[in-house]
Amino acid sequence: MTPDQAALSADRLEHLADVVRRDIDGGLYYGASIKIARHGVLALDLAAGHADRDGTQPIRPDSVFSVFSLTKTFINVLILRAIELGRFALTTRMVEIIPEFAGEPRDRATIFHFLTHTNGLPGLWEIKPGMNLDRLDDIVAAACAQVHGVVEPGTRCDYSPMVNHALLGEALRRTDPAGRTIDEILRQDLFEPLGMSDTALGVKPHLRDRHVFPDTRGLIPVKVLSSTVPGDDEGLWKSESNESTWVGAVSTTGDMLRFAEMLRNRGSLDGVRILAPRTVDLARRNWTGDMPNELYRTVALRAGYPPPPAYLGLGFNVRGEGIVRHQLGTLTSPGTMGNYGAGSAVYWTDPELDLSFVGLTAGLLSQAANIDRFQRLADIAVSAAL
Repeated sequence: MTPDQAALSADRLEHLADVVRRDIDGGLYYGASIKIARHGVLALDLAAGHADRDGTQPIRPDSVFSVFSLTKTFINVLILRAIELGRFALTTRMVEIIPEFAGEPRDRATIFHFLTHTNGLPGLWEIKPGMNLDRLDDIVAAACAQVHGVVEPGTRCDYSPMVNHALLGEALRRTDPAGRTIDEILRQDLFEPLGMSDTALGVKPHLRDRHVFPDTRGLIPVKVLSSTVPGDDEGLWKSESNESTWVGAVSTTGDMLRFAEMLRNRGSLDGVRILAPRTVDLARRNWTGDMPNELYRTVALRAGYPPPPAYLGLGFNVRGEGIVRHQLGTLTSPGTMGNYGAGSAVYWTDPELDLSFVGLTAGLLSQAANIDRFQRLADIAVSAAL
């Protein structure tokens, strides 16, 4: 595990580590765990700062983070796998799997529209105030009853913080031949095959003493309630188990690097194949054209810069061809793919540089500040490639 073996500049990697430490010392965020690998060789394993404002819990290389919307990336991969297995298709309408999703125009939305956030539904952080978020059947029932299409599917890209991946998770559950729970599907079909022993829906007992409890610093606009932790506005981050397929996972940089390396290897890792190479190649293409992401249109306008294209693949963010503000960097190749989680987490893999990056941090940033932070770190990481 040396930068030379990975064909990465040791000086540039140390510079990246210094930048992170300066950010932490300056109070931008509390701490970070970052891993960078090239050609499958781990070259940077940084743990800096603390999990909390008061500095009582140091960040470790195996710290367990609530990864927010990185949860969606696990669902996305299993949706693509289900397509490969013939359980449904990109062209399958969601209403064919979940009949109670009937009603125009949403009944014309396909799995493709859900993966690309172009299904015509509004981007909602919650369906009903005060609703528990840990039971998938309750969330799906509420979504079908109350969340209706506002535009024709395929005509607008509106990132869905919640509803898309509740319904995609339910699609996995309803088409599973063994009738398993979503927790069992994720664990048996993805986490265990990839050796991701520190990744789960909920803070399992063996993870609790390493868990970095998220300080959202007032930036998540809803309560995250759990039926198993009653009376706590942040109960979801404390619960041992949940079915929040859009936000409820925890993981480590080690596990997320294994996931990223599977994608870098076009669907396989250590002899275990999750996806076919062709599927990964299709997933890293820009399928939303020049459409902006409505959520990030607002972020851009508030921050004073032009709204960029959404650059969404099949369930993944891609860097795209343009030079725009981007969490995956500006120096990465257009086919770079990854995902991010609420002001704190990102992973990506660049197929041309054969480079993977994972960053999990403590102390949420606003969306614009988070984009700038991870863009800066991505560009430094790319500059290390020799």
